[in-house]
Amino acid sequence: MLAQKVSGTCAGVWLLVPELLRLGVWDLLKGWTRGSDIDFEPRIALQLINESALCINRVRKKNSLNHQGFQLANGMGRLITDEQVHLVLNNHKMEEAQELLVNLGYQRQLCGHYKGDIVAIDPHRMISASKRVMAKKKKVADSPSEKMLQTYFSLCTRTGQPIMVRMASTGMPTTIATKQLLLDTERILKKKTLLIADKEHFTIDLLTWVKQHYGFDILVPVLMTEKIKMLIKTLTYTPLWPGYAIAETCFCFNGSKEVFRLIAQRSGEIITQYSYNAFITTSRKSAQQLLTEIYDQRWNIEEFFRFENELGMNRASTLNLNIRYGKLALSMIAQAATHQLRRKLKNDYQKWDAKHLATEVLAWADGDIRVKDDTIIVTFYHAPKHINPSDYMHLPRILEKENIDPRIPWLYDFKLDFQFK
Repeated sequence: MLAQKVSGTCAGVWLLVPELLRLGVWDLLKGWTRGSDIDFEPRIALQLINESALCINRVRKKNSLNHQGFQLANGMGRLITDEQVHLVLNNHKMEEAQELLVNLGYQRQLCGHYKGDIVAIDPHRMISASKRVMAKKKKVADSPSEKMLQTYFSLCTRTGQPIMVRMASTGMPTTIATKQLLLDTERILKKKTLLIADKEHFTIDLLTWVKQHYGFDILVPVLMTEKIKMLIKTLTYTPLWPGYAIAETCFCFNGSKEVFRLIAQRSGEIITQYSYNAFITTSRKSAQQLLTEIYDQRWNIEEFFRFENELGMNRASTLNLNIRYGKLALSMIAQAATHQLRRKLKNDYQKWDAKHLATEVLAWADGDIRVKDDTIIVTFYHAPKHINPSDYMHLPRILEKENIDPRIPWLYDFKLDFQFK
């Protein structure tokens, strides 16, 4: 098909190719599949990445001519079947997907996706359509229990980018899954970090583990038990501004000798209208800095879920963890590539969520694909207003200046260039 001139509506997906090269994705996929440059499995994985970037669960169910540009971007002359996808994902264990995610984290660290030393952690639960008999959980406190797949994310609060993700069935306790997540996060960042958590992480087991672990400090809101309510009302508060004051004291869990630092905040100007919140921390930072500057950064992880949910973090049709872990790892690669693409967009277009980016840039751009000598040339008609053509014209030269080999291994070492008409 590369010998022919192909016209289609998926020309935009080719904008991800240079980002995949910059992230070293092909080597990651070869390591995961144990394949080579000429093997089929890494290309199947690449199609799943591009499907995720398009926010589509199955491009392959619409096997028609308008997808020729899409299938060529994956280095294939056709779209793969559901059976092929199932076999590839099921042939790789969840431990292999975990290692793929860690290796992706290393690459993202090298690309400058993580800055600062504050990390938000949070569970993200997906409603599952699985037919299995399994434990049910509540996604929202006042909602009915449902079948769910549990994912656990760590995220750099400064850049809003995910560092590591873990997955488990609903039977896995949050504390155990979080410990595994943090050990992988530490492997990637290799520095001491302050963890910002939510109330699900307020357990004596996790807090004690973090306190005894050199690589982490933690800030977590407490569950307002009667013991804590009585304690924080008796503290002496220091006003910071009208209607807001803070205090701190030492705290021990019942039956434990481990001492933690408890920080309380009081809101309201009239005694009868006071409201209280409290936090446990192992950090030595000032109470004012922790509560007024740092903790609000935890909401960046909620913004990430809202922003990137359509990449595949909003659905879980099966609870086969080998399959789900593989799909999750590949969707995280798609997220990393689209993040790099988004940074090149003009002005407010960088604020587009995953679905908007897929629709406006990746999925429906008109263009043609042809070969000239050793280079695949993608021509856009009605040049997209969202991107800077200078970032893509003479692409081989741009990549060489970045010390990146411009030859694309899954496209048989052809180079890639773009034109805009």
